[in-house]
Amino acid sequence: MRAFSSDGQEALLSAITVCGADPESPAWRDLARVLDTAARADPAVIRLWPPNAPGEHPVEAAIRRQLALELCTLAAHDTATRDALAAWLRRHPGPARTPPDPAAAESANVIGGDSVLHGPTVQARDIHGGVHFHPPAPAPASRHPVPRQLPPVAARFIGREADRRGLNLLRAGRAAHSAQVLVVSGLAGVGKTTLATHWLYEHADSFPDGQLYADLGGRATDGEPGPTSPAVVLEAFLVALGASSVPAGIAQRSALWRSMTSGLRLSVLLDSAFTAAQVRPLLIGAPTGLTVVTSRTNLTGLRVDGASVHRLEGLSAESAVELLAVGGGTRVAREPAAAREVVRLCGRLPLTVALASAQLALRPHRSVSALAESLSLGQGAVDGLRVDGEAVMRTALDLSYEILPDESRALYRRMGLLPADRHDLSLLTALAADGDGARDTRHASDIAVHALVEANLLEETGPTTYRFHDLVRPHARRLGEELEDAGRQERTLRCFVDWCLVSAAAAEHILTPSHRLPGHDLPAGTVAPAPLDGAEEALAWLDTYRNGLMGAVRHSAKVGWDFSCWRLTDLIWPLFLRLRPSEMGIEAHRLGLDAARRSGSRQGEGRMLTSGAIGLRNAGRYPEAADWYRQALELAIADHDVRQQAQALSGLGHVGLLDHQLDDARDHFEHALRLRESIGYRRGAALSRRRLGETALAADDLAAATEHLRRAGTELDALGETYEATRVLALLGHVLDRAGDSEGGVGLLRECLTRFRAGDARSEHWEARCLEWLGEAAESRGDHAESIRHYEAARELFRRLSPEDAQRLDDRLRQP
Repeated sequence: MRAFSSDGQEALLSAITVCGADPESPAWRDLARVLDTAARADPAVIRLWPPNAPGEHPVEAAIRRQLALELCTLAAHDTATRDALAAWLRRHPGPARTPPDPAAAESANVIGGDSVLHGPTVQARDIHGGVHFHPPAPAPASRHPVPRQLPPVAARFIGREADRRGLNLLRAGRAAHSAQVLVVSGLAGVGKTTLATHWLYEHADSFPDGQLYADLGGRATDGEPGPTSPAVVLEAFLVALGASSVPAGIAQRSALWRSMTSGLRLSVLLDSAFTAAQVRPLLIGAPTGLTVVTSRTNLTGLRVDGASVHRLEGLSAESAVELLAVGGGTRVAREPAAAREVVRLCGRLPLTVALASAQLALRPHRSVSALAESLSLGQGAVDGLRVDGEAVMRTALDLSYEILPDESRALYRRMGLLPADRHDLSLLTALAADGDGARDTRHASDIAVHALVEANLLEETGPTTYRFHDLVRPHARRLGEELEDAGRQERTLRCFVDWCLVSAAAAEHILTPSHRLPGHDLPAGTVAPAPLDGAEEALAWLDTYRNGLMGAVRHSAKVGWDFSCWRLTDLIWPLFLRLRPSEMGIEAHRLGLDAARRSGSRQGEGRMLTSGAIGLRNAGRYPEAADWYRQALELAIADHDVRQQAQALSGLGHVGLLDHQLDDARDHFEHALRLRESIGYRRGAALSRRRLGETALAADDLAAATEHLRRAGTELDALGETYEATRVLALLGHVLDRAGDSEGGVGLLRECLTRFRAGDARSEHWEARCLEWLGEAAESRGDHAESIRHYEAARELFRRLSPEDAQRLDDRLRQP
């Protein structure tokens, strides 16, 4: 069905204007009935009735024009509305549509009455009939061009399919009769404007009345950097929509803006918004329009207005490499590892990756490896990627930093000084207090943290856990080093190390209470530890903050805090025992051993030697591990420390077991058992029996292995050693399966698998071992499918924990 033409819309507007002069006229009453008919097709049209008396006020004129537009639009797809509107126009055509008198058309024209001719005239010979002169029809008002103000988008738009789908879902889920606001938030350089613009271009057909754009992060009216006033934006928007005059006050402009956009199918992109208050006066009031806001902050205040927020993250690694190849060409394909490193150093942000791509395009002979090396130095991509000499990423982060409250800026700088990639709220509270004893420090730090999260400078990764984006960390570090004096920097780092010490001590007490080193308790009351509730939470805390804990060990070694260095390494022993980060453990114990020797702590030296040897042993460095154990044994003999002698002997036995020197291993384990029994060390004796059980298993003496493991398990259960008892139970299940008791062995392995996956005994390493043994049990039963399933699950865990074990399972899975 054909819609009314633009001339028809103007004729309708003219007729509405004329008949509205008398609200009691038949034309006005007839038009009300037309509205009733139209409302059956679209009830929203009733909001425009009555359209006020005629006049030149912009609001009134805009409402009448909107009424004419919506009636004509409805007539295009609703027959009843079209017929009612056409009938009304025939009866009340308005001044520009006066129909000719049919009777007069059939007679000659006559000049009569009081007719007067003005201007040039034409005299004819004979004139018969009545001659009528009509004033020329007014020229139709020129229609203002439909605004299409969106900025252009790049020819290449890579990735973001999931984000576009997310925006589509948010748009589709809006309430039918409410205005829609979508906020796209994220870190500077993450591509918010590009995504929003591209998405709005994709949906341009949905907004035939126009697309408006404003940069809210431009310059204030005084020319200084800062947010653009909404009054300035409203003036531009109203002019773009054809307002003949714009009110002076922002409230009046906002009211006119809502009136003029009422019913318009219009999209508005408000780019780089600072606050919710800056956006509110610019919101469209009708459900037919859409407002999209981009901001470096989450604009939480707009959620009160019903806004939906889509937080934008960096590109996927694959999309980032594809973007890098735009300028890098085939060099990117030739150096895939270097390309992945470049995009990692760029934080996978489109802005920084595009700048890196441009550098490769500018220097066609430069390798991707050379670019990666360059970006790994100094401040990296934050300073190294420039446009016209300006470090654009640093400038953008500087702006985000400047608008923070003072407390948040101070916390941002101090966090930047820490050698950590995760931050706990208890740590941030300690940093905010800075030893001043202020009350309500936790509440104040929570407010400061909230401002950083709101600004997308800090990401919340758990209930009380936060992290910096990879490109934000060097920016925060630079500000901390430049703006905090030396004393403040030292106090901040001391606070961090103390927090690591007391929190690690709390985790050790929960996970391995028998590992406690008497006489080395930490002073109470310096810093509050992280609150840990139970073994699972304690182990998760060690896993989450492992890099920060290692950073504290390195910093302590660097600045000569020797006690803190070796003591922290000793306290995080449950991390090395359960999660097995071998290389980290070896490094920490090397640093700790040197620190213990510098500080003259023989107990610390012995602990570092025996614990560090375990890391060397787990990494397959058997000769070096045996050397550390021998040094520990000599030290313990000189100090008459029987317990440490047994520990060193047990370690030497384990190296022998792994190196298939079974006789030597058995001798060392039996010697350690005698020493432990002599001093009443029940836990140590049970662990020695466990090792003797493993040695018997390696010698295929399954009966002896069963006996040793049963005794060890019973003793550890009685001592409440859940983790160690579960390890022994898993070994016993494997031995029983090997001995022919498949049902009993598999039952124990499945029980242990459940324990290792959660709770006090959680351990991914032992989870993988149970899965491998269950695979062997299934294979011995001839259940090939189940054995493959268990082997593959074990391999996936070992890939992160022990590449050698993963390779062994790979070889096993390749066998026919």
